[in-house]
Amino acid sequence: MSKPCLAITLGDPAGIGPEVIVRAWSEPAVYQACRPFVIGHPEILRRAITLVGSDASVHEIESPADAQPSADRIDCLRAGANDVLDVPPAAIDARAGQAAYVALIEAIELAQAGAIDALVTAPLHKAALDQAGHHYPGHTELLAERCGVRDFAMMLYLATGEHVHGPAGLGVAHVTLHMALRNVFAQLTSDAVLSKIELLRGMMLRLKGAEPRLGVAAINPHGGEEGLFGDEEQRIIRPAVERARASGVHVEGPFPTDTLMVRARDGEFDGVVAMYHDQGHIALKLLGMDRAVNVTLGLPIVRTSVAHGTAFDIAWQGRARPTSMLEAIRVAAILCRERTDRTGA
Repeated sequence: MSKPCLAITLGDPAGIGPEVIVRAWSEPAVYQACRPFVIGHPEILRRAITLVGSDASVHEIESPADAQPSADRIDCLRAGANDVLDVPPAAIDARAGQAAYVALIEAIELAQAGAIDALVTAPLHKAALDQAGHHYPGHTELLAERCGVRDFAMMLYLATGEHVHGPAGLGVAHVTLHMALRNVFAQLTSDAVLSKIELLRGMMLRLKGAEPRLGVAAINPHGGEEGLFGDEEQRIIRPAVERARASGVHVEGPFPTDTLMVRARDGEFDGVVAMYHDQGHIALKLLGMDRAVNVTLGLPIVRTSVAHGTAFDIAWQGRARPTSMLEAIRVAAILCRERTDRTGA
C-alpha cells in the first residue's frame, strides 16, 4: 500500500508550531508512516531549522505530488504573505493569525479535492486569528464550517501505553467546547449528548477494529446525588445514554468524572464523553500531555492535531518537544489506512 500523503500546517508562526514540525521531521517513524509536507511560509521553516540546529533544508514544491520528503529535506507548499516574517516571536499578531488561516484553508481545500489523504495542524492562536478577522473559537469550528458539517466534535486521544491500558487507547469527546463555563448548561441537551456518543463510537470503532465500550460523564459533583446537587444527569444525560443503548451502542453512565476517568485509564472504557472542555482536557492531559492528539470527529476528511497550544512562554527558545506532533502524524496515518481498508479508496 502506498503511504498516505499528509499536509502539515505551520500554525501560528509566532508559536512553537514551526519548531515541533522541524524536530518531528528528523524521526524515521514519520517516513515509515506517511509522505508529509508542510503548508506555510518556507522562511519560517528555515528559521526553525536554524533554531534547533537541524541539518535539513527546505524545498519549495508546487503541489503535493511533488513531495519527496526525507530526514534532510522538508518539502513546503508556500502559503501566506511575506509580512509574517516581521512578526516577533511569542506575539499576538494579526499577520500571524492570517498566515495560520491561509495555510489551514489551503490544506482543507487540498483534502476536499483528494490531493492529500489527511491534514495535521500545528497550533494557531485564537486571539491572533480573531485579530485577522476570522472569528472562530478554534480549528475545530472552522474546519466544520468549511466542510459543511453541523454534527462534529473534538476528541482528545491517547494511545495505549504506560498510563492508558485499554487495547485501543482512550478517546475523550466533548459535548460542549470553546465557550464560557457559565454557558455550558444552556447548550447541554439530550440530543447533543447522544450526538457525541455516536461520533465517539464511530471513531473508536475505527481505532479499535471492534465495538468500543464508552462511558459518559456526569456534570455535577457526585453525579448530582440523585438531584441534590443538580438534576442534569436525570433530565438530560441519562436519557441520551438510554437512547444510545437502545440503538446498540455499548455505553454506560452518567458517572462522576473522577472515578470514570480512573476506570477508563485502567481499560474498562475505550472512550469517554465529557460535558465540557476542561472536564475532558484536564483529565486526559494529566494522563499524557505530551502524547495526546486532537482528532476532529464528524468531518468528511481526516484531521488530527497536536493537543497543545502555541506556548508563547517557550516559543522560539529551542525548548519545545515534538511528541504530540509525532503522535498526531502517526494517528492521521492510521486513520488513512483504516479508511482505505474500509472503503477501498
